[in-house]
Amino acid sequence: MSGAGPPFSIGALEAWLRAEGLCAGPVRLTRIGDGHSNLTYAVQDGKRTLVLRRPPPRPFPRGANDVLREARILQALAGTDVPVPEVLAVAAASDVMDVPFFIMEHLDGVVATAVLPPGLDNRAERSALADAVVDVLAALHDVDWRGRGLGDLGRPKGFIDRQLDRLPLLIAADDGALPAPFAELRDGLRASRPDSDDAALIHGDFRFGNLMLAGDPPARVVGVLDWELAGLGDPLADLAYLLATYAVPAEPLHALTEMSTVTLGQGFPARRVLAGRYAAATGRDLSRLPWYEGLQLFKLAVLFEYNRRKAATGGGDAYYADPLLVDGLLGAARHVLHASSTRHLDPTEA
Repeated sequence: MSGAGPPFSIGALEAWLRAEGLCAGPVRLTRIGDGHSNLTYAVQDGKRTLVLRRPPPRPFPRGANDVLREARILQALAGTDVPVPEVLAVAAASDVMDVPFFIMEHLDGVVATAVLPPGLDNRAERSALADAVVDVLAALHDVDWRGRGLGDLGRPKGFIDRQLDRLPLLIAADDGALPAPFAELRDGLRASRPDSDDAALIHGDFRFGNLMLAGDPPARVVGVLDWELAGLGDPLADLAYLLATYAVPAEPLHALTEMSTVTLGQGFPARRVLAGRYAAATGRDLSRLPWYEGLQLFKLAVLFEYNRRKAATGGGDAYYADPLLVDGLLGAARHVLHASSTRHLDPTEA
């Protein structure tokens, strides 16, 4: 592979893959994705392509980048209406790598964030693709997570409170105080939080950048990727995240919608249409959905501010250094919360 090599021995990996019956000869590795979190590689031996998923090099925070947990979720979703790659082998930290990793099948498809494949790049297929994305999310939230052995994956009770109380600690002062723009939003969200005990298996990062699409019509999702943030929680948080990261015309882009400008194309429906399809599929009340969108944008602003501070001290990803990324997310959060407070919201609007 070009550039810096991987943080592990390719020879040791190759020997392990042979022992597992997963490769027949020398392997070649190619990085997939931007690597801001877990690392993903295409592994080729001349006859087949596999995908390797592992954490970044140590150190990383306790509980973060838990790829064994991710593999377990993928295995539990096999055979459901949620399309996921098949997990082929799982390994704990050993002589092969100093961290756990897993191998999964390579899916035939594309991740489209800016441009669609030619066969899908028309009004009808764009609309059908949006429907397919919402249908997959509704299917995920319909999964019997207890019956699939995921009942110990997290604590759905208190999910919203934990989002508001714990995550902001990343940027709080020693006395717990937040910078004024964050404190204002956090306090407003706390004061208006919905009462909800709804629980589902949620993805945590459900957006176009984490969906693999078929390259040819009919429009369909062939794989949902990057499950490291998955857990048990309020399903409207997932829907709100999809909508908050879904770019629409005549609206300023923020850090996450800039990663999904593909949805600016004619034929992609308005957010309220996506929400209406989800409501019809699940029967859930979406009257407080804008609050969840505000929550997700607030959380993203916190995470970007945390990473901005790391970048400012030379210890983080330079991508996050621009403070305008944080300002854009804060502005989007304020906008959606203000808009929802000044008008009656129909359950199918967002």
